[in-house]
Amino acid sequence: MTNGKYIIFFICLLTLNLFLPGQANAGATEKAWQFKSLQKRLIKDGFDKAGINQLYNKPEVSFDTTGVTLFFKHQESRLNYDQFITWRSIRKAKKYLKTHKTALDNMERAYNVDKEIIVAIILVETRLGTCLGKRSILNTLSTMASLADPQVKKMLWSKISGSSGLTKKKFEKKAAIKSKWAYAELTALLKYAGRERMDPVALHGSYAGAMGIAQFMPSNALALAKDGDSDGRIDLFTHDDAIVSIANYLNHHGWHVGINDKKAYKILLKYNYSKYYANTILKISKLLKD
Repeated sequence: MTNGKYIIFFICLLTLNLFLPGQANAGATEKAWQFKSLQKRLIKDGFDKAGINQLYNKPEVSFDTTGVTLFFKHQESRLNYDQFITWRSIRKAKKYLKTHKTALDNMERAYNVDKEIIVAIILVETRLGTCLGKRSILNTLSTMASLADPQVKKMLWSKISGSSGLTKKKFEKKAAIKSKWAYAELTALLKYAGRERMDPVALHGSYAGAMGIAQFMPSNALALAKDGDSDGRIDLFTHDDAIVSIANYLNHHGWHVGINDKKAYKILLKYNYSKYYANTILKISKLLKD
């Protein structure tokens, strides 16, 4: 995106009343000191200076210590994916198949992706769209991205050193990797929100910054999400858009109806790099076909 388009992006946000004069509280600048280096970096990379400063002065925008700590504690092996293979979960998923039959059938014809695999993913990711996450995606990604600043990283370590289970060396290594990743996702979030005329402050999702029924990261939303209901917008918080977006993602990575389990497994790892996750999705999809 060119600098000119970045400016247009923030003009669009202004038209949505995201940055009304006088809305920032008196302590906004002080409470957001952790984001000062991040703001400078975003501006250097082409985002409008006034828009960025106003965004990070909004009272809803804050450094999320609790949320970012989860990045240093999360362990995939502790997640219980077996809960989605119970007869109750499968019954709900089969009901979802019937409720969204038209959208799923249209998707299957257009993208050559099994509708059962789409429903299996939506079941595991968001319990069929009922659990979308409550954390601010902007705060999550901004907090993690700000760890590129040595002072911010030092401050966070002082707060979580006794509870993270990591040595300082491991913490710093992980922080360096995650901050780089989060910055890329943050810029994608701002571009996606501008393109779809959404308020980035209002977008909520998982502790990792995934959003919507499909639980796409912003970079995937920007590159691979599709308009499933033909309303001219891509809104991953709607079922039709989520369904075709997941299908487009899988198709992009080589999925097709009749794909063998070995290839399907490898593609599912791209959606969520967890062997446990990929195997669970395949099990659910087979149960839905019975």
